Amino acid sequence: MVFETSHHITLENHRVLLRPLKAEDREHLKVFSMQEAELWNYSLLPANGLENLDQYIAVALENRVLGNSYPFIVFDKITKSFAGSTRFYDIQNHHKSVQLGYTWYGKAFQRTGLNRHCKFLLLEFAFETLQAERVEFRADAKNAQSITAMKGIGCTVEGILRNNCSSPTGRRDSIVLSILKDEWFSNVKEDLQSKLL
Repeated sequence: MVFETSHHITLENHRVLLRPLKAEDREHLKVFSMQEAELWNYSLLPANGLENLDQYIAVALENRVLGNSYPFIVFDKITKSFAGSTRFYDIQNHHKSVQLGYTWYGKAFQRTGLNRHCKFLLLEFAFETLQAERVEFRADAKNAQSITAMKGIGCTVEGILRNNCSSPTGRRDSIVLSILKDEWFSNVKEDLQSKLL
């Protein structure tokens, strides 16, 4: 697996477009930052409020330059509007492993099927273009909505990392889930594809 973070990666299907996040995307995302602060209740790096949003984008772009992250902005083709953001991070070329997260969508885009389309494109790219052996997901162990969504796309729960990282509200327990390359090709891809609307 060789993930070239300097490359322009765009992923899309009939429902969604994922393109590299840019500093100017502040204008597309600020409405969520200003009006839907609760989107980041469980986030390690919240983007509620314009100052936090600026930092969120700056950190994402800095980590892309460092080669350990690749953030996207999400565009919903049905509503013709920007919906949120997601990214690859903790890119480990040597181990052929990558994490998928920092995912959030405005309330109007939640439970619409958009997330499944995003995850399908990202997983397909990870396993079929990058040749990753493992895609890992993490979330606050209290974040039931995210955990349900991850299980719904075919993730396997591996366990809880107790008190493993700092968060804006203190320490947190993180749940770890994953999809392996052979699982993607044996059943996860087909199952997820069948759920796409």
